[in-house]
Amino acid sequence: MSADLGDLGAAPAPTPAPAATDAQGGPLKVLTFPDREALGRAAARELARRLLVQPELSLALPTGRTPQALYRELRRLGAEGLVSFREARVFQLDELLGLAPEHPGRFFRFLREHLLDHVDVRPERVYELPSDPDDPEGACRAYEAQLEAVGGLDLAILGIGENGHIAFNEPGTPFHARTHVATLTPETREATRETFGFAARREEPPERALTLGPKTLMRAREIWLLAAGGAKAGIVARALQGPITPEVPASVLQLHPRLRVWLDGPAAAGLHGSGGGRGR
Repeated sequence: MSADLGDLGAAPAPTPAPAATDAQGGPLKVLTFPDREALGRAAARELARRLLVQPELSLALPTGRTPQALYRELRRLGAEGLVSFREARVFQLDELLGLAPEHPGRFFRFLREHLLDHVDVRPERVYELPSDPDDPEGACRAYEAQLEAVGGLDLAILGIGENGHIAFNEPGTPFHARTHVATLTPETREATRETFGFAARREEPPERALTLGPKTLMRAREIWLLAAGGAKAGIVARALQGPITPEVPASVLQLHPRLRVWLDGPAAAGLHGSGGGRGR
């Protein structure tokens, strides 16, 4: 790839970050953008720069509505030769349990359709969480072993659920948990039903999933948390500025030394020091 850093052009400029602090009074590194599209474009260009500097980056990627703008921009940059995943390692954050390998609701299929099938990532460097293992607990241990074998994650990109979950670590998940079998809350299953097409197919989403645990995620050398929309404003504020508690799994991210938070304006509205009210 002949492109250099300058070829990426100017990323969408974030609005001035709020002078926000976490529950311990430490500074939060928060970038805010006018909308989720601008957020996605900026995050994609920063990831492209990381891959130019560190082509062998090991990263975990999210699914859902928020990262779709990120993946659109990465596809565009890839088509223009401005980003390459050829040496990168890509891990899943989570996967629904009990689905056939080609089921349209699988999270791995989402990643393929939105990103992996459109960039130059090598199949042998993509680490898939199984959706129908004979031994789910054994599959979790095997996935942890794969992560350990490559030296862990350089970057984990996360979304956040309205109940504070990260990956599929639901409220009450111990912070010491590694990759494990999670039981999904009704709220999470409802969000999954709509976002991943189960409602349209008149199917019920699975009740369980495999997920990287809080301890696995916190061992990543850097974490990005992405959130968009006013519906996330309250939980973003609780996660980043409230008490650190397993009842809000994302709150553990306050303890990570290299956390970067990417928000649109509505999602940032609940943060102390953001200068705004609750987003709509």
